[in-house]
Amino acid sequence: MNYALLVIDLQKAFYGGYAKESMDAACESINAVLPFFRKTNSPVLWIQQKGEKEGVLPGTTGFELIDRLKPEPGDYRIHKEHVNSFVKTECAQILRESKTDIVVVTGFSAEYCVLSTYKGAVEEGFFPVILKNGIASGNKEGKEMVENRTNLISHEVLQKLLAEKL
Repeated sequence: MNYALLVIDLQKAFYGGYAKESMDAACESINAVLPFFRKTNSPVLWIQQKGEKEGVLPGTTGFELIDRLKPEPGDYRIHKEHVNSFVKTECAQILRESKTDIVVVTGFSAEYCVLSTYKGAVEEGFFPVILKNGIASGNKEGKEMVENRTNLISHEVLQKLLAEKL
């Protein structure tokens, strides 16, 4: 089995209110698994929402990832304009080229971009899982709804599965 990690829209433009607390919590789980993806040369895709109407554009502070996340050389940087990260991006191509089977979906906003990307992964022929406590929302109900309706994996189980690839 080959895994890939998608980190969606954890950007400064959305970092406020309950979303700030929720994003900080999601980063703990994401940062716990990142080293395992990198050690196994599994793709890590940093996906950022781009929107002229919202003023979230490359080069602006709001477009930047929040400070708790640190992409590294070799990670992929994807800019998207739709809620589903697979629409008009190179995500599917990258995952196919790396022979990915299981797509671990994380990020913001649980009930919009995360859930749409999860469904998009199914449509593209991948097996998606949500990293438990690795998603964020502007409200508690959105996060809980997504975690209750999708396949979940804890960071401890994911670490174990990735460690077996070493």
